Amino acid sequence: MTSALLDQVNAALATVNDPEIRRPITELNMVDSVEIDEAGKVSVTVLLTVAGCPLKDTINRDVTEAVSKVPGVTGVDLTLGTMTAEQRAGLQEVLRGGQAQREIPFAQAGSLTKVYAIASGKGGVGKSSVTVNLAVAMAQQGLKVGIVDADIYGHSVPAMLGVGDVRPTQVEDMIMPVPTAHGISVISIGMLKPRRDQVVAWRGPMLDRALVQMLSDVYWGDLDALFLDLPPGTGDIAISLGQHLPNAEVVVVTTPQEAAAEVAERAGTMASMMHQRVIGVLENMSFLPCPHCGPEHRLEVFGSGGGERVAQTLSARFGYDVPVLGAIPLELALREGGDVGRPIVEVSPESPAAQQLAKVAATISGRGRGLAGMQLGLTPAGRF
Repeated sequence: MTSALLDQVNAALATVNDPEIRRPITELNMVDSVEIDEAGKVSVTVLLTVAGCPLKDTINRDVTEAVSKVPGVTGVDLTLGTMTAEQRAGLQEVLRGGQAQREIPFAQAGSLTKVYAIASGKGGVGKSSVTVNLAVAMAQQGLKVGIVDADIYGHSVPAMLGVGDVRPTQVEDMIMPVPTAHGISVISIGMLKPRRDQVVAWRGPMLDRALVQMLSDVYWGDLDALFLDLPPGTGDIAISLGQHLPNAEVVVVTTPQEAAAEVAERAGTMASMMHQRVIGVLENMSFLPCPHCGPEHRLEVFGSGGGERVAQTLSARFGYDVPVLGAIPLELALREGGDVGRPIVEVSPESPAAQQLAKVAATISGRGRGLAGMQLGLTPAGRF
């Protein structure tokens, strides 16, 4: 075995990322040993965080593929072990970067992650579908995106992303978000329940604790954008979000009818009361393209003008422009995609609904970061 070949093998291992943490396995101290015999066969031992790691097959494939490409390697023998409690504690320290526990990284002064809270006044307006598709569309732009399913009682985001039955990996008291095939990571209270059909019956303090846990105890890494799918209305979670993430930017989702528009205004007003900025209104189920006459004939199933009314009311109330970001038409593919975990922006990007959602994602991701809710890190030098 030559030191040059060993260096090349170690360099190849450094290109392999843990599929959940998304950092090199060498950096995470997951490579326990590397041995090369005279014939060029490499024996590698990689330590998994837990014995039942759900993505161990991915690690096996990626390590074998990376090492096999090194010139001079004739074979790869990979052994998957499990970290000890001490090694997991060391990994946790590496991931936290020396920061104190129970600290929400997105609320820190130096955070570069844009936080988008998707809110609505009432249920049934398609808020979760909007959240999922906006997040996937933003990931398609090449951004690192995560979703917190903060709708504690009505958590539906995991199923819409095809990971409804997946459970997150835990490293000591740190939780890994669940990666998806769509390039985004997600965490939901539904993933933390013992059973998928178990009912969550919590009140205020427990709801706040759950939100803090999903923001602080989950290792998100360096995200460009974090989406929060809020429960409908102006309850405990909306208040907690304002307290913990005052820098979050809020998108209000409504449907065209008057009843939905009126309560959507309340959701926007709640965000403003918590010193968050409402960056726009999104009208979902805006119209149905006529199946007989063609898309130029719009059937206004739920009426019209609701999104515009909400935007005008909030603009007048806040004293700054709250635009209508887009109007999403009713499409069968949008509903079907949510049911089977295949977002419409991915499977039918040419459809009118997907194009509108992609346009909205591009609009909000291109906005400059405001100073609302941000800590400036200034310390007074003395009294005047």
